[in-house]
Amino acid sequence: MINSSQFTPKYFLFIGFPDLEALYPWFIFPFYSTYLVALVGNSLILTVVKKNISLHQPVYLFLAMLTFAEFGVSASTLPTVLGIFFFGANEICFEACLLQMFFIHSFSIIESGVLLALSVEHFVAIYNPLRYTTILTLPRIAGTGAALGLKSVMLMFPLPFLLKHLPFCGHNTLSHSYCLHSDLIQLPCGDTRPNSILGLCIITSTFGLDSLFIVDSYLLILYTVLAIASGEGWQKALNTCVSHICAVFVYYVPTISVALVHRFMKHAAPAVHLLLDNVYLLVPSVLNPVIYSVKTKQI
Repeated sequence: MINSSQFTPKYFLFIGFPDLEALYPWFIFPFYSTYLVALVGNSLILTVVKKNISLHQPVYLFLAMLTFAEFGVSASTLPTVLGIFFFGANEICFEACLLQMFFIHSFSIIESGVLLALSVEHFVAIYNPLRYTTILTLPRIAGTGAALGLKSVMLMFPLPFLLKHLPFCGHNTLSHSYCLHSDLIQLPCGDTRPNSILGLCIITSTFGLDSLFIVDSYLLILYTVLAIASGEGWQKALNTCVSHICAVFVYYVPTISVALVHRFMKHAAPAVHLLLDNVYLLVPSVLNPVIYSVKTKQI
């Protein structure tokens, strides 16, 4: 299992749900159904936006970017999660693990960036509706999507190479059902400070700044709405933001909840931690298509 010259494992092992292997048949249906809803729901929204020219507007184009990112996250985690439950396949080769890590984090970075772009789009729609289409032109929207994709690739590109050159000394057991940088960085026996510093910079410059700017956008939206005299204007303005507010909560609340559970409930049953770790990346992918389908008449 170990390369004697570099101490690099050929495979990583997923622990799955220890001591619950007998219950795996009961886990298959809920996990399979969750992935099915996530993949089919996001695919349908992408198809609807692509096929209907009337939906080629800023808000729906950004929604298409969001669903694309969520589809990517679900598709990246699906092979290993369902592989464990269906086939008991708890091994993944070293290079495939690094590739999965790259795609999971890259799509998550894009998802966070699109949520920020949507908050700016809502602010423009409420603050200056007459110039909405002249500010949010198709080239600018396409440029925003390309910039988010390029940003995620550039930020994540060094991490697999940094990990590949670290000695693992035979440590190859992962605590999740998919490969995450925060999990992989615990295994090497060499100096992981460059990885840790880069990982912290990525989190700060993406999720940290994105969430801060989203809050700022909604403070500006609230300030603008309070200046509207009529109650009907208030309701119309706030209805514009309902779906996005739900999407923001669906994205950030599970992530924060998992962090709090790991921080303050360390002695909880391992199955609790593992279940939350397997679910929190899927929650936005499952709920957002439902939210936008229910709240958006055009969709």
